[in-house]
Amino acid sequence: MNKNRNYKGTSGLTLLMFVALAFFVFWFTNRVQVRGNTISYQSFVKAVEKDQVTDVSISQNKEVPTGVLTISMDGDDTIYTVNVSDVKEAEKVLEDAKIDYELENVPQETWFSQTLAPTLIMLLGVALLFMLMNRQGGGANAKAMSFGKSRARMSTDQDKRVTFENVAGLKEEKEQLEEIVDFLKAPQKYIQVGARIPKGVLLEGPPGTGKTLLAKAVAGEAGVPFFTISGSDFVEMFVGVGASRVRDLFQDAKKNAPCIIFIDEIDAVARRRGSGLGGGHDEREQTLNQLLVEMDGFGVNEGIIVMAATNRKDILDPAILRPGRFDRDVIVGRPDVQGREEILAVHAKNKPLADDVDLKQIAQTTAGFTGADLENLLNEAAIVAAKENRVFIKQSDIRHAFVKVGIGTEKKSRIVSEKERRITAYHEAGHAILFHLLPDVGPVYSVSIVPTGGAGGYTMPLPEKDEMFNTKGKMLQEITVSLGGRVAEEEVFDDITTGASQDIKQATAIAKSMVTKFGMSEELGLVNYDNDSDEVFIGRDFGHTSRGYGESVAGTIDQEVKRIIDECYAKAKALLKEYDPVLQACAKVLLEKEKINREEFEALFDAYPVNNADAQADGAAQTEANADGETAAEQPEEQA
Repeated sequence: MNKNRNYKGTSGLTLLMFVALAFFVFWFTNRVQVRGNTISYQSFVKAVEKDQVTDVSISQNKEVPTGVLTISMDGDDTIYTVNVSDVKEAEKVLEDAKIDYELENVPQETWFSQTLAPTLIMLLGVALLFMLMNRQGGGANAKAMSFGKSRARMSTDQDKRVTFENVAGLKEEKEQLEEIVDFLKAPQKYIQVGARIPKGVLLEGPPGTGKTLLAKAVAGEAGVPFFTISGSDFVEMFVGVGASRVRDLFQDAKKNAPCIIFIDEIDAVARRRGSGLGGGHDEREQTLNQLLVEMDGFGVNEGIIVMAATNRKDILDPAILRPGRFDRDVIVGRPDVQGREEILAVHAKNKPLADDVDLKQIAQTTAGFTGADLENLLNEAAIVAAKENRVFIKQSDIRHAFVKVGIGTEKKSRIVSEKERRITAYHEAGHAILFHLLPDVGPVYSVSIVPTGGAGGYTMPLPEKDEMFNTKGKMLQEITVSLGGRVAEEEVFDDITTGASQDIKQATAIAKSMVTKFGMSEELGLVNYDNDSDEVFIGRDFGHTSRGYGESVAGTIDQEVKRIIDECYAKAKALLKEYDPVLQACAKVLLEKEKINREEFEALFDAYPVNNADAQADGAAQTEANADGETAAEQPEEQA
């Protein structure tokens, strides 16, 4: 309120000064116009003698002999003025020439009108100019003075409070942070027994898992101020600004202790020093140095807890991870099936759901989803319902949203030739059959030849359980499924297309990881040959080879990768030959309907049994293993 009143007062003063300046300009202009076009008395006399003067007006104050003549000349529209020292003498000249004139008595100009008024108006103009310059300069100086101030935003109890009740699916993570909350509430309990509460807590995990929300919940549970800032807010072009902001942030925190400082994306400022070509960024490294000093600068139990979030702990500087700075590392992973159900329940509170929506079923079939993914899924489903002018969300809306989120929007208007439709139908049928037959990668939920995203079609499996570890058998089956589309194209059209390029890339990556990372090659044994290809520090080993093995081992790796892919390719080819009737039938149905669900697809295996007894047994076993799976929206996997 005070700022608004000052602003209004300043605006009124500015307006008053502008009015005074305008009056001065108007007054000065009139004086110039009155006194402008002045001629000498001699010129006036000559004009009278030549009979050029037509109209004359005399302005005189009776108390003085001087005056001003305003004359008009014949054939000239200009008005002239003549200053005379003796008005009576000018009257005599006009009377001798028989020229009529008018005599006007005017008051004598005082000292105020002649000197003081112009001076005051000029002073007002100077004051206005000075005030404008001072305001501009003061604003720039204020910005310059605040350039090194912290940009952290402080939240208190007056803001919308977030507690652990708002954080679903992170049970163990919340348990790890309970003692932080307890310390902020009752620090004396820990101090009296000599306990040292961690100064810093590092929240590490994939994007969208709820790291920021978890930090806010800690502050909300403890009821303490919460300072939040991004790591990129520290770093500027000018060296020393980031360090100044770090100092200012910790000064504010000490004034509001106990409190929590939360630095989001701390890897923007705390990357390993001395890395990359030509060293690191001076400003970023100085900011990091100041952060390290500040975290050592306050006492152990002063009531300031620094929390930070990152997706890449491996790129952080070791100095910031040592005890005494970030003492505790909390892994915030993807939620399990129970956590996903809790998260869905939280995000569904303000969304009207139809009776057919089963959150438990959705949670079971969304393995690998983060909290942000689940929130986005329900939001997209709500958008679908709103487009159809419904005030509630149905299960079909969630299925439609899942395809949109996982693969992309279906492009039904795209014109596709009949030949390309047939190729896509057999390609996706090849993937789907192998998903159904192989026990560790299925079952199939939906198969479509509608162009979606950047693909001509898709096959969606139905993951029914969360698995912490991958097995060699499952990885081989994933490679086999990836090659199913290419095998189907070869068998049916005796030709191949570029549609399997992504499948081949995926299969190669899996096979290479099996050989170089996981020790799944008998030829190479239990040796890690990975060259750490995801290294983020370009130039760390510049000029030196990063490969830790010789040419003979490199050749063996290539041979093993090719062997794995060739064996999986042969297996895929054999299975699709055995189930050729199902392949043909599936492609035919896809060409007619463009999209089939799990029930329609599995019915093809009953309608077209194969002759091979072993294959029948495998298919029956797989069908029995998948019988417990229920139809729902699932984790999409594009195979096109």
